[in-house]
Amino acid sequence: MAKKILLAVGVIVVGILTAVLIFRYQTKSFSPESSAAFQDGDLNINVFYNRPFKKGRVIFGGLVPYGKTWRTGANEATVFETNKDLLIGDKKLKAGKYSLWTVPNEQSWTVVFNSTIPNWGIDVMNNGEAARDPKSDVIVIDVQVMWTDKEFEQFTISVEKADDMLELVLAWDKTLVALPFSRQ
Repeated sequence: MAKKILLAVGVIVVGILTAVLIFRYQTKSFSPESSAAFQDGDLNINVFYNRPFKKGRVIFGGLVPYGKTWRTGANEATVFETNKDLLIGDKKLKAGKYSLWTVPNEQSWTVVFNSTIPNWGIDVMNNGEAARDPKSDVIVIDVQVMWTDKEFEQFTISVEKADDMLELVLAWDKTLVALPFSRQ
């Protein structure tokens, strides 16, 4: 009897693991993993994220609603990592790893660096809402939206050097957001 129970539990565990792997593979095929790596002297920044495609959809104000926290990509939460302290607006972001969230609006976006990094970007137990815990927000800053004639089919994050400043650039569809920052 004990062998049958153990065998049944083993079959269930294998089935669950198989389902999780298939789910993970399938979601990654639609929004593949990527990273934006930046190095300037001893400063290293890496942003890990997943890159969804536009596929003819209305992105901002549609797929990504205005006024709601977005995981800033797909699948897992986007992770921003720096090995040096940074100055974002008038606030210091200490060296470390942070989840990166945004709240898109038509004219401006709120960009959020959060000290908690959840396993997944949304809370499946909470109607698919973003898994951000506002109590763990480290920096919250508003940035103006820019529009471009170039259409970005796939969501793209980059870190760019512009004179003495650096910029975290988020681009998708014809929307571009550039968050300026500098070394501390």
